Amino acid sequence: MSQNSLPSEILDLLVDPYAVLGVSVNADERQILKRYHALAKLLHPDNYINIDKPDKELAGVILTRLINPAYQELKQEKKRNNVVGMLRSKASGLNNQAVLSLQNALNLDIMSISAQEAELFYEKATASYASAQYKSLTQFHHVTKRMSKLNLLYLSLQKNDLFETQTLTDESTSIVPVPEVPVTELKLSEENNSQSTLINYAQRHYERAVQYHQQAQWALAVKELRDAIKLEPNNSDHYALLGIVHFQQNFPGMAKVYIRQALKLNPKHPLALKYVEKLKIQHNENSHPKSMAKALGIAALLGRFLSGKD
Repeated sequence: MSQNSLPSEILDLLVDPYAVLGVSVNADERQILKRYHALAKLLHPDNYINIDKPDKELAGVILTRLINPAYQELKQEKKRNNVVGMLRSKASGLNNQAVLSLQNALNLDIMSISAQEAELFYEKATASYASAQYKSLTQFHHVTKRMSKLNLLYLSLQKNDLFETQTLTDESTSIVPVPEVPVTELKLSEENNSQSTLINYAQRHYERAVQYHQQAQWALAVKELRDAIKLEPNNSDHYALLGIVHFQQNFPGMAKVYIRQALKLNPKHPLALKYVEKLKIQHNENSHPKSMAKALGIAALLGRFLSGKD
């Protein structure tokens, strides 16, 4: 690869600026800006003072010819919508054989995974790729190509799942006002400082999720709730709110999984009970252990995902 210019094949990657920056197609303005700053810092010439001149020049070319233009395409909401619209159009034009080819190219076997579960996998897979994307300046384009394929596969799975979401009634698919979720004050023994710190962090994630939910910022709410569950896996409030967020995103499959888990932990959870009828959950129906493990452990597929070759 030339250190003073980039081949047209690599410049063509700009057709998917999300892949170039290494962020998911669900990323908001804050996430995009954060990633751009991280890449600008990583590829800054000052980082290559004691490194061979060719690498320094290549870093500058990648920054100016790829990273900067990609950020320009994504920093404004209108442009982001145009990009996502273009990618969705491309994904919707894929037939089953083309989708299967994408899956094979990524060494995946996720056709049996619902679009709701694929969402969990997609976000973690994107983050994993992004962490390694620009560590090798001569190999970054291979990772970027795979991220672009992943974006199309993810969007095609969303397309294929529309029939499931459309079976809900108009009333159930509309945004349902959710009452304020009271933030319970935690009173913990001072004797267990490590446990206090752990649960306080979980509570902070939960409180932020409540705020994002009230602002209809679903992706951010989901992220905070996942972090809360990692720290405090037996709190029914976390699962209930996560189920509600998925329901309002028209992801009934995942909503059922989390609402059931909330009721398993607390059969009288008021918010979870409000959605039992909407989601057609049978009373006293517990979440299946395998379903919960699949929903929360979808990242286990990353080992196979990252082992694939172009």
